[in-house]
Amino acid sequence: MKKITLNNDFYLPMPVTLVGMKVKGKPNFCAVGWITRVNYKPAMIAVALYKTHYSPAGIKENKTFSICIPGADLVKQADYCGIASGKRADKSKLFTIFYGKTKTAPMIKECPINIECKLYKTVDLPDDYLFIGKVISIYADRKYLTNGKVDYKKINSFIYTIPEGIYSKLGKKIGDAYSIGRTLGKKQ
Repeated sequence: MKKITLNNDFYLPMPVTLVGMKVKGKPNFCAVGWITRVNYKPAMIAVALYKTHYSPAGIKENKTFSICIPGADLVKQADYCGIASGKRADKSKLFTIFYGKTKTAPMIKECPINIECKLYKTVDLPDDYLFIGKVISIYADRKYLTNGKVDYKKINSFIYTIPEGIYSKLGKKIGDAYSIGRTLGKKQ
């Protein structure tokens, strides 16, 4: 099959997360899909936010932020946090807020997993700021763990895909990581 060339306007499937920060002394949350872990030890997470949006100022001011991972039961609230600006809407009223060690990174009790981060570095990109945060603490409800580790099937987390513009729950297991591919290296 011959490959065709597409333009550079493409997207990967993105996890739906709610990033929390204080802006002008008030808790705020924005929906973010451009997020990934970027370092093992110490654990670090990178989040890309548009420079012109309301939220980056809070991260720059307090040098902290949170990553809150919602279950599919919070899809409406997550979507709202992606379409409403914190300049005009108090999105924190949608949730029960709590704070951890930093005291300035608001987190959401209704989210199964909350990751508290201290700003490590800001990378100034053409359209976005890439905020790299060192993980300070991770907070989880016990019912979302299996053998002491986060179980994303129990969380019922979801992803966002473009160009469809849809949310989808994570699918079923198709193989074991670091194992299923080992059969390819064996002589037939």
